Amino acid sequence: MRSSSPDHLLHRSFHTSSRSAPRLSRVAVPILLALAALSAASPLYAATAATTTDAQPSVQAVMDAMSRANNAVVGIKVTATEGAKSAESLGAERVGSGVVIDQNGLVLTIGYLMLEAQQIEIVTEDGKSWPATAVGYDSATGFGLIRPLLPLRGIAPVTLGSLQDLRPGEALMAVTGATDDDELDVSMTQLVDKRPFSGTWEYHIDAAIFTSPPVTAGRGNHSGAPLFNQRGELVGIGSLLLSDTSGPIPGAEKPKPGNMFVPVDLLKPILAEMRQSGSTRQSHRPWLGVTSADRGGQVQIMRVSEDSPASSAGLVPGQVVLAIDGAAVNTLEGFYKKLWARETADTPVKLTVREGSEVKTVELQPQDRTTTFKKPQGI
Repeated sequence: MRSSSPDHLLHRSFHTSSRSAPRLSRVAVPILLALAALSAASPLYAATAATTTDAQPSVQAVMDAMSRANNAVVGIKVTATEGAKSAESLGAERVGSGVVIDQNGLVLTIGYLMLEAQQIEIVTEDGKSWPATAVGYDSATGFGLIRPLLPLRGIAPVTLGSLQDLRPGEALMAVTGATDDDELDVSMTQLVDKRPFSGTWEYHIDAAIFTSPPVTAGRGNHSGAPLFNQRGELVGIGSLLLSDTSGPIPGAEKPKPGNMFVPVDLLKPILAEMRQSGSTRQSHRPWLGVTSADRGGQVQIMRVSEDSPASSAGLVPGQVVLAIDGAAVNTLEGFYKKLWARETADTPVKLTVREGSEVKTVELQPQDRTTTFKKPQGI
């Protein structure tokens, strides 16, 4: 029997109507179709799925678990405060997803959605909107917490899983919540890799989840989308759309477009602190205001934010960072970790940079990252 190519099968995005069909069939049908596609496309998955064990649940168990997980997903709409700096890159009106993680309706999402938020709404599966407030934001991981002002009845929280249990090629489910214009959407994807990630915007995590194909390829709304394993456990929160998720994987022949998810393993140690204080100790990091990139064993400045420590010190795009306080720098990860290792966020720092043939050392006065944005509110 002739079958479609793996890429064709895996790049399907299974859109589901959240307001016109019973919950089980609405979720189970796309999951069943996607699992069949994954079986055809992945010999490893097909072989393991043939035998039901504790590690590899049956197809029916997968559908049941994912249906329960799907019930906890919500849409999120945010309006930023007037004059918000983050509106330049994120927009003043933002839409994404989140997932309920406790009995009181606490919602986990990606924090950039709620940066400098003036108004936050949660959209449940039936299309109803609920006013919400910001609970906490951790800039170190990127996680954000919000809570509805009224109880979300009938929504059971998800169970937190772990990236440690995931294996390459494993079938995973990502869900984007309902909004005014779009219905809840289910996408099946696969684990590509688990590895550190360094962002250009002074961001690094030691573990990230990379998947392909992209979440909801037709809509592209990955922000805050929860990622579930086959037991219906939450393993990550959607952060980025990437043109290639394979990174340094040996033998990768062509780019694998997909997504980066922040693993919930990073949430567990800071969840109580975020609830209590609205932030975390690790969020109080030195910030310079540079957008940088790895360039063949060098760190090059690509952009300098206005009114930032870097701008005040005269740094400009195109310069190459050679050292921080005399310690050599050749990767974004090394650059960030040397910067963040300082005792306080506002301790002066010396950067050695090269511009053309000129090498010079400049002193900067970093800012505490948590002070650079207006505190999110939500009503």
